[in-house]
Amino acid sequence: MEYYNYIKALHLIFVVTWFAGLFYIPRLFIYHIEAWQKPSPEKEILTDQLKLMTKRLWYIITWPSAILCTIFAIWLLLLIPGWLQQGWMHVKLLFVALLFGYHLKCHQIFKHLQRDEVKYTSRFMRIWNEGSTLILFAVVFLVVLKNAFNWIYGVIGIFVLAILLMLGIRLYKRVRDKNPNA
Repeated sequence: MEYYNYIKALHLIFVVTWFAGLFYIPRLFIYHIEAWQKPSPEKEILTDQLKLMTKRLWYIITWPSAILCTIFAIWLLLLIPGWLQQGWMHVKLLFVALLFGYHLKCHQIFKHLQRDEVKYTSRFMRIWNEGSTLILFAVVFLVVLKNAFNWIYGVIGIFVLAILLMLGIRLYKRVRDKNPNA
């Protein structure tokens, strides 16, 4: 147990860097998709640069952070296996599974864009970008509040947050329609 705080700190550091990658990669996807609609040679210059940026972000920051975060999380669970008997941990692990699903879907989108296969709109990617935000909110509240977490208010809060994020995306689209440089 003398190493518990070090392991916890490393877990949290890699949670932060993993989420940083998951927050930024869909933004790069959006820029990549929008660059695809530009005329030549701008399209080729932008897409080549964005491919390189996403490749570096994905393989140098996001994937290693996900792996290291998971290693330190497992280590924490081995140190305190009683957490696996607690309801909040079951729900947290469900959200972690959703996060891995989100991560793997981002990987699939990444691979498509690396092959110049544009399968989604920039609007879809703006909405997709909020998925990791919702998961982050859920996990942080679960970990901090544990058994004190009121499930009804928590679920309502996540839905309200999702609605506010969608409204924000719509508002931003209107602003961009009026001013493309916004």
